[in-house]
Amino acid sequence: MARDDSDEAYVLDLCDEVLGATGERQHRFDWLLGDPGANGRRVRLPVDAYWLGHGVVVEYRELQHDQPMAHFDKPDILTVSGVHRGEQRALYDARRDTLIPQNGLRLVVIRPADLDGDSRGRLRRSRDADLATVRRILEPARDEDRVVGAFRHWLVAEGWTPVAPTDQWTDIEAVRGDERLIGEAKGRTKEKGVDADIAYGQLLRRMADHSPATRFALIVPTSSVWHAERVPAQVRRLLRIDLYEVSDANQVSRRPA
Repeated sequence: MARDDSDEAYVLDLCDEVLGATGERQHRFDWLLGDPGANGRRVRLPVDAYWLGHGVVVEYRELQHDQPMAHFDKPDILTVSGVHRGEQRALYDARRDTLIPQNGLRLVVIRPADLDGDSRGRLRRSRDADLATVRRILEPARDEDRVVGAFRHWLVAEGWTPVAPTDQWTDIEAVRGDERLIGEAKGRTKEKGVDADIAYGQLLRRMADHSPATRFALIVPTSSVWHAERVPAQVRRLLRIDLYEVSDANQVSRRPA
């Protein structure tokens, strides 16, 4: 089956519709590498699709990613990793699972079992039902865009000027006179505590500027405020991290420190 006619292409097209943008298929990052080949070179591993404006990577993992399948695994042939293709696939999937979030991106994995599929993992392509499922799965990514948009409008109203981030993975950066603000945003998510911890870690990695005029911001929806405030206020003050809340009505407020 041609890639354009595959279940993967069908699912990624649904993601395009939900996110309102066309993701880059088979995108390769400089930091996502395979194992060295016979010549010592490491190729960049592709991801199924990447939406730069949303900071989202989607992987559609069919049955061969989760269970042995001789047709795909080719157990008698070793790869550059010293294992057969099925084991290498699992190794590289785990590498994606680790490195994509570490580089400030949201990884979303969709499987046939999430959609209307048969026992072989082939999708029946019940478009309306599948679209609703994809929309639910991607909702946190879409909500993060809402949070960033609301905060950007608030910044402008407060006299800040959003600028192109120094670090491409930064959600928002703005200046006001000699002041600079570097922000990390999170949308509504099922893993509120984990995502808050990740956001703090992302801000810590961006603290190369030691100027007292530079502050850092964690911007979260109301549902995540309690989890973000588990880091004590005095610690946030020492790290120059301000916590902002974005309500469901897109009202922005700075939490007391």
